[in-house]
Amino acid sequence: MRAALLALMMLMMPAAGMAQGAGSTMPADPGAGLIPPAGPGPVWPLFPDATAPRGPVTEPDGPTEQVVAGLSNSAVAITTSFDGSDILIYGAVRRETPIPDGPLDVIVTIEAPSQPLTIWQKARRFGIWVNTDRVDVGAAPSFYAVATTRPLSDILATEWDNRYRISLPLVLRAFANAPQVEDALPYTQALIRLRQQNGHYRLEEGAVTLVEDTLFRTDIRLPANLIEGDYRARIFLLREGAVIDAYGAAIEVRKVGLERWLYRLAYDHPLLYGLMSLAVAVIAGWGASAAFRKLRRA
Repeated sequence: MRAALLALMMLMMPAAGMAQGAGSTMPADPGAGLIPPAGPGPVWPLFPDATAPRGPVTEPDGPTEQVVAGLSNSAVAITTSFDGSDILIYGAVRRETPIPDGPLDVIVTIEAPSQPLTIWQKARRFGIWVNTDRVDVGAAPSFYAVATTRPLSDILATEWDNRYRISLPLVLRAFANAPQVEDALPYTQALIRLRQQNGHYRLEEGAVTLVEDTLFRTDIRLPANLIEGDYRARIFLLREGAVIDAYGAAIEVRKVGLERWLYRLAYDHPLLYGLMSLAVAVIAGWGASAAFRKLRRA
């Protein structure tokens, strides 16, 4: 009996597979109304393709010679007895290839934080010297020193000087606004000349010692009247007038001790600082007067 039922079911399956039930929404023809299959299209690679072999990565060409340098002092403390400081900058040239042909040169700069300033021109009016025309400079460091292995004009090309602003004429960053004079060059030249005279702008050609195109050192003297801030030291390697590598380091200049306390008192509590200054002046005057009276009596 079970075999007869199984045979009957096998005979009915082909007809049922081609028949459409009363509640079905499929068409009688399975291919009717369907979008024809698209032809073979382009084969797009998957990303990332884990099975594909990886090609060599193209790295940008780096400098064949690099600066490895250090400073004797990374911080300068300004005290009441501060009369300047010497900064020793030393280092070496790291290379993985033989020394290239041609002379190697080194430039070292130390730059103070930049500040805006105004350059005035004085003129005699009715027997009195008064300020007349002016040029506003947006950013100029209060101290800037350049030390080189050879004359700067012989080792630094103009386009590289414009890019890194190394030489003294380019130390002034920008003008605060449109100059009110026709030619601002004499004003900036006068500022650089005056600061060169008081030792705040210096060009020391030949002050960097270079040994066998590998080791270098130089000493730069910082003046006594430094301002607080983060000074910047830069070291440049040059060949044929072009900068091939540059290195930068920071020098922290801060007031400490009694100098720091008085500095902060003057800025944070100006009234108290003024009263203390007046009291010190009164006490000093009274003490000097009392000392002279005793000397007269003696």
